[in-house]
Amino acid sequence: MTSTRAPGLPARLFAWGGGAAFAAALAYCGWFVVVTLERPVAVMTRPALALAVVIDVALFGLFAAHHSLAARPPLKRWVTRWLGAGLERSLYVWLASGLLALTCACWQGMPGTLYRTSGLAAASLTAVEIAGLWLTVAATRVMDPLELAGIRQLQRQASPTTLQIVGPYHLVRHPLYLGWILMMFAAPVMTASRLLFAMVSSGYLLLAIPWEERALVRIFGDEYERYRRRVPWKVIPFVS
Repeated sequence: MTSTRAPGLPARLFAWGGGAAFAAALAYCGWFVVVTLERPVAVMTRPALALAVVIDVALFGLFAAHHSLAARPPLKRWVTRWLGAGLERSLYVWLASGLLALTCACWQGMPGTLYRTSGLAAASLTAVEIAGLWLTVAATRVMDPLELAGIRQLQRQASPTTLQIVGPYHLVRHPLYLGWILMMFAAPVMTASRLLFAMVSSGYLLLAIPWEERALVRIFGDEYERYRRRVPWKVIPFVS
């Protein structure tokens, strides 16, 4: 049942604080990818290297598990019973932001650099990175950043029920994921640390698509089925 009562100050502080945490976590992740993952890492023994990979995969797995499981309807209904419809998304944002920051802070670097480009090659890869960033921003604007941060949900005390099909969503069904893949893999300097993070994070996004689309079908029904027929490519145009 949708409430018409204006949210109180504690609820507004919780929601806007979650939005601030969301923005801070994204900024920290960007700094982590651009700066930390390109720093040289000392040579490691094979056991130490294997342990580092296990830790990294486990860290991202923890973030991914929350990101997927907390978005499932049964858990969302349970949280809504305790916090109300307006704060369900905010709690999700708080936890996801914290886990993303934890993943970046505790990530174990890998020694080695796969390649280091310069000149035209570096400029071309940078252009692809910028295209990925543009695609990510364009897709986020369609979704509404305040919606993602949980603030809109508090304002209306309910979840969104409108399917937005504009801009990059005419190209692929998941332009955010395409933007992320372009930003992560089109690096002028590719270290082993960045490659591992790119592979683990992009792999999770691709594996999560079937679950995400089933949830969208439950929410939007035939409208989303018609959209899937109209835009057949999930992430990469003419490929998949």
